[in-house]
This record gives sequence, structure tokens and C-alpha cells, in this order.
Amino acid sequence: MKSSKLQQIGVPIAAILVFLLAWEALVWVNGWPNYKMASPSDLPPAFWRYRELFLVGAWQTLWRTVAGLLIAVVAGTGLGMVMGFSRLMRDALYPLLVGFNAVPKATLVPVIALIFIGQHDFNTVLMAFLISFFPIAVSVGIGLSTLEPEYRDILRSLGASRVTIFRKIALPKTLPEFFGALKVSVTLAFIGTNLVEIVSPHGRGLGALFLSGQTNSDYPLMFAVLIALAFLGIVLYYAVVALEKIFAGWAERPTS
Repeated sequence: MKSSKLQQIGVPIAAILVFLLAWEALVWVNGWPNYKMASPSDLPPAFWRYRELFLVGAWQTLWRTVAGLLIAVVAGTGLGMVMGFSRLMRDALYPLLVGFNAVPKATLVPVIALIFIGQHDFNTVLMAFLISFFPIAVSVGIGLSTLEPEYRDILRSLGASRVTIFRKIALPKTLPEFFGALKVSVTLAFIGTNLVEIVSPHGRGLGALFLSGQTNSDYPLMFAVLIALAFLGIVLYYAVVALEKIFAGWAERPTS
């Protein structure tokens, strides 16, 4: 048990260190200056110099991302329930969902910015929601649509409502697929947030700090922002993993 915990912590840290060393070696071997390609050793000074801006920008990006993700969980689960329990609605909504998801989200940013002029927080949360709800809706819908009909028939014969069937049988069955989709949605939500911060700049979040570095050709700052975004994504990902262990740990298969 102890060795398993050490492996879960040590292996990701070791992989990150190997990545950083390979990145540093790539810059050193090619002799790239930091105005062409920043190296990991260039990033700590950038973090320290702009530490206050990083703290403010990281919080602004994080809360908008989490807000959009929470709305996506509620809306995606509700839409998935509708599609999972109704073949008619599934046939009607799947083409619309697939078509909407195929539209490049960067093209939606100017449209949303024009519709909701000046509503920067709303626009950012909305884009985080729009880009992250699709995997959740599809996973819940598929999980419910593949529920064994015998369970439904037995519970319905006992007078159970659809809500009861969902809560007692369907929800536990779909939890593994739900958390798998939620892990994907976490990264997508960050993409949506930063699309608005960069494509439709409003001077807030880590996207604004990235644009500042781009304007001033400050490559260490730009790469520091990317690392900060990656760090936030990893933190939120492992928060989902922790929730998965609490609510769907029974579905995890032991591996050697």
C-alpha cells in the first residue's frame, strides 16, 4: 500500500522532471536565446518578477474555469439524462451536439463578445461551459442508454419513478464514465477560458499576462504563463481524481 502511494506521487514528479531536463537540454544544444525559446531555468525569475500579477491572474482564470465547469456538469448531466432515457431525444439531439462541437470554438469568441458586449466575466464562464459540457453529456447519455432494461422493468413494476431509477441504478453505473469525461472537460474548460482572455482580451486572467509578454517579446514570461496554466490544469485534474476515488473508487481495477 505504501509503495503504491509512493509510486502514484513519485512517478508523475519524475516524469515532469524528465520533461523539464529534456526541454532545458533542447534549448542548450540548439543554442537558442531566450527571445527565441525560453528554457526552464529562465522561468523562475519571470515568476518572481511578476509574482503579484501571476497570483491575481491565476485566481481570475481559475474561478472562471471552475464556474464554467460546474455549469457544464449540471447542464451536461441533465442533457445526458434526457438523451439516455429517451431514444427520440437522443436521435434528435446527438446530431446537434456533434455539429456544435465540430465548430472551432475560437470562432465563437468574437460572436459571444459582440452579443454580450462588456460582460467579460460572463463571456469567459460561458465559453468554458460551451467547450466542456459535450463530453459530460455524451458520457452520461451513453451510460444511461446502455442500462440493462431488466433493471428498469423491475423498478418500474415496483412503482419507482425515473428519478429513483436514475439515483439508485443509473447514477452509480454511469459514475466511472462521468468522471472519465470530467477529466477531459477540466482541460477543455481551461482552453475555453483562455480563448476568451486571448482572442477577446479584457485585461484579466493569465491570458492577459500572456498577451503582455507577447507584446513586449518577453518569452520567459510567455512560457511562465503556459507553465502556470499547466499547473492549474494538473491541480484541477487531481481534484477530480480525488473525487473519483471517493464516489467511484469501487470501479477502479487493481493493476500490477
